[in-house]
Amino acid sequence: MQRRDLFRLATAAATATSLPRWGWSATLRQRDLFPLGVASGAPTEDGVVLWTRLLDGPVPGTVPADNPRTALPEALTVRWEVAEDEGFQRIARSGQAQALAALGHSVHVEVNGLRPDRGYFYRFMHGDAVTATARTRTAPPAQALPGRLRFAFASCQRWEHGHYAAYRHMLDEDLDLVLFLGDYIYEYAMPKTPARETLVRTHTLRVAQTLEDYRDRYALYRSDAHLQAAHRACPWLVTWDDHEVHNDYVGLQGQGSPAAFQQRRGAGYQAFFENMPLRASVLAHGPGGLGTPDGVRIYDRHAWGQLLRFHVLDTRQYRDHEACSAQAPRGGVSPQECAELHDAARSLLGQAQERWVEQGLSQDAAGGTRWSVLAQQTLFSQRNHRRAPEQRYSRGTWDGYPASRQRLLDAVRRTPPRNTVWVGGDIHQNCVSRVLADFSDPQSPVIGSEFCGTSITSSSSVTREQAQRLADLNPHIVLSRPDQRGYAVCDVTPQRWTTTLRVLDDVTRADSGITTQARFVVQDGTPGPQSV
Repeated sequence: MQRRDLFRLATAAATATSLPRWGWSATLRQRDLFPLGVASGAPTEDGVVLWTRLLDGPVPGTVPADNPRTALPEALTVRWEVAEDEGFQRIARSGQAQALAALGHSVHVEVNGLRPDRGYFYRFMHGDAVTATARTRTAPPAQALPGRLRFAFASCQRWEHGHYAAYRHMLDEDLDLVLFLGDYIYEYAMPKTPARETLVRTHTLRVAQTLEDYRDRYALYRSDAHLQAAHRACPWLVTWDDHEVHNDYVGLQGQGSPAAFQQRRGAGYQAFFENMPLRASVLAHGPGGLGTPDGVRIYDRHAWGQLLRFHVLDTRQYRDHEACSAQAPRGGVSPQECAELHDAARSLLGQAQERWVEQGLSQDAAGGTRWSVLAQQTLFSQRNHRRAPEQRYSRGTWDGYPASRQRLLDAVRRTPPRNTVWVGGDIHQNCVSRVLADFSDPQSPVIGSEFCGTSITSSSSVTREQAQRLADLNPHIVLSRPDQRGYAVCDVTPQRWTTTLRVLDDVTRADSGITTQARFVVQDGTPGPQSV
């Protein structure tokens, strides 16, 4: 489907909150049409996006691959309600929306007219099928300075590598929102001969390549009860990384012919939109299809009054190819051996997104935002793998795009926001760093703080000893732990930022306990994390 057609359908479905009675579909009864749960996201001071997706029959991947599927009608009318109370006696907003086959029978309702900085309850209904009651909330007014924001960030939740016990514990964290930083799904089929991987759960799905494949993969992941509960608890902000399409793709470069990959990438992007609480406006940019360079604009800003503003980035869609990958297809890259690494034109974000970030940080500085958060997919700080002068860096992180990173650092220094914090994922490790103004000069000033989180389940091939050696080689890294899975909780006030790294006892157990691995504080006006 061309993006303009997808945008037209998505916009109509999101904004037509009151359908004439003659526009309602036939009603299905005695069906569990909501096995994938609900979600909310992208909160503003007067609204939020509500999401669900209808499915009839067994969840794909949990039954034999040749099991017949039940086809839903082309359109189904879904009713929705937002209430001030859990019993739905004080309805704040309500309406109807169409679940269309062209959008995977997903529903994205963009609710407006709510009161700022308050919690709400919501649910969806069709016939006698009703979703579980869920909670969401609106953001504070733009000029307000809230006393607190408490959010978690997470990434990398490969189904086969563990249970989602981390989400069960998130329910006890009293969160205002969750920030998800990529690899919501993994596109792989089940390994035929597992090597070092510990496979905890299985599925029957093939490698995801078509739109239906990706839809099935999201259905499998969203069938998890703990993940559903976390989505019901509060709104989410989301971005993607590579596995939402396929491992290590770069921009328009991936497996297969260019035309085949563009079609596959477009399928992955459409399925991501269908299965996330996103506004239809993410599809509105540029004239091309989903497989073109401007496929879906996922990067966006989200404010929490004057306390904090998230700049949620996309480090996957617009990046230039990885430097010297033909010379050394595996492992790191050496600046001495790879002239391409020094090419100033290379970018991880693309030139347009780089300018967008710089403009946003300048706005934060001028407007008095207390905390500016750069929410992106991977490790931002430099991590040299060898002692000087034989440096070696990862090509897939910001280390592979040093000029692009330096432009962002220079932007922070030119018009410094009051406090700048990076959060990331991807590397399946907890890594906490002081962000230097220039990583080529270890004596340069600290201008920010970075918290790169471990995975929800995805395993790491790095040992604790190897991670510590890397930290010793890079003194700005104050913690590096690859051995445990979990999430991070950030408690933000006008005076300080506190990050607590929460890790599971055993990711192979659905009933795993959880502990605190470490806790760090950033004081207002003093960049750099301090262990507490």
